[in-house]
Amino acid sequence: MDFLVTLRIALRALAKNKLRAGLTVLGVVIGIAAVTTMVSIGQSASALIQGQIEGFGANVIVVLPAMGRSAGARQSMVVTLTADDSDAIAAECPAVLASSPIVGTGGQVIYGNSNWSPKEMYGVGPDYLTVRTWPLQSGGFFTDRDIHGGAKVCVIGQTIVARLFQTSNPIGETIRIKNTPFRVIGVLERKGANIVGDDQDNIVLVPYTTVQKRMQATVFNNIHAIIISARTARQMGDAEEQIRLLLSERHRIAPGEPVDFRIQNTTEIANVMGIVTGTITMLLAAIAGISLVVGGVGIMNIMLVSVTERTREIGIRMAMGARSRDILSQFLIEAVLLSCLGGAVGIALGIGASVAATSLINYFMKDTKWPVAVSLPAAGIALIFAAAVGIFFGFYPARRASRLDPIEALRYE
Repeated sequence: MDFLVTLRIALRALAKNKLRAGLTVLGVVIGIAAVTTMVSIGQSASALIQGQIEGFGANVIVVLPAMGRSAGARQSMVVTLTADDSDAIAAECPAVLASSPIVGTGGQVIYGNSNWSPKEMYGVGPDYLTVRTWPLQSGGFFTDRDIHGGAKVCVIGQTIVARLFQTSNPIGETIRIKNTPFRVIGVLERKGANIVGDDQDNIVLVPYTTVQKRMQATVFNNIHAIIISARTARQMGDAEEQIRLLLSERHRIAPGEPVDFRIQNTTEIANVMGIVTGTITMLLAAIAGISLVVGGVGIMNIMLVSVTERTREIGIRMAMGARSRDILSQFLIEAVLLSCLGGAVGIALGIGASVAATSLINYFMKDTKWPVAVSLPAAGIALIFAAAVGIFFGFYPARRASRLDPIEALRYE
């Protein structure tokens, strides 16, 4: 029998029981929608994490002092890094693009009658923005002259501008930090919230030498961390090895002895987070996929009922010359049509649900902008799987229909 004729017969048979057909595909619709939604939200989370890590800087490596230990218990950090280490890394490591020392500090910022406590206040070097790939909205950044002279200048984030200056231009204005006047020479571009919801724009940057000399009143050159950018992602490993060898030599660490610094790679963090979010996404998709199996069982159940109801029709068709494979094809096509129809509706609902869920997350977490990620490959795979479910669960009823005895089928009431 011609395939188009069989398809038309299958469509006519399904159209006779629209309500039953709709209820039959409901399980498949829910399963496909759940899979599509879960995978899309998982990919949104992965894209958010990747974007936040990339927003921290390009190919970033962070060097921190080692943690001290006493009788097996972890103690506070032993500050062993210096600004000279940062300069040496930038000058002597071929795989390194730029390097900046970091000295953490804090304090209230005052301008006129307004005051604000920044979330982050760092002393940094001239190449800090290069490492962070953080452009300036206006003004300029520190120069080597500002660093050597411990200049009382600062660069502020958008949150500081909004809290202290409102609509006025902050460039050239003077703010006070710990009773020390600082001239604003630059304003950073907006970064938004990081992955944990902290406002990255709530920041003040000053020369690290200014923090050491004027805010901490220390004569030591120790710093809290070094932030480094490798030239390319492929050179991250080379950069780490070069940094490790250089600092070991500078700190006179003999082979086999524990080093007094730690090296962290943001790429490794991104890979770990990607594995975690990917695993969670697959787990959620697998759980949601269980409803597909339930939907397949529903299709098989309804198809068995349909075979019983249409036994006489099957007998008439066989008596008129229809072969067993024609009957098998008809019922298989009906099962696949049901599952594919449910799959198509489920994909549409899943895409809508993922967009709605992302919008809700962005509404309640205003500082964190989740990207909308619709997983079309996942939707396509889910649709193929839905068709496979129709074939798998529809084969037994179709085979049972094709094996009916024509004479007995004609006698069936």
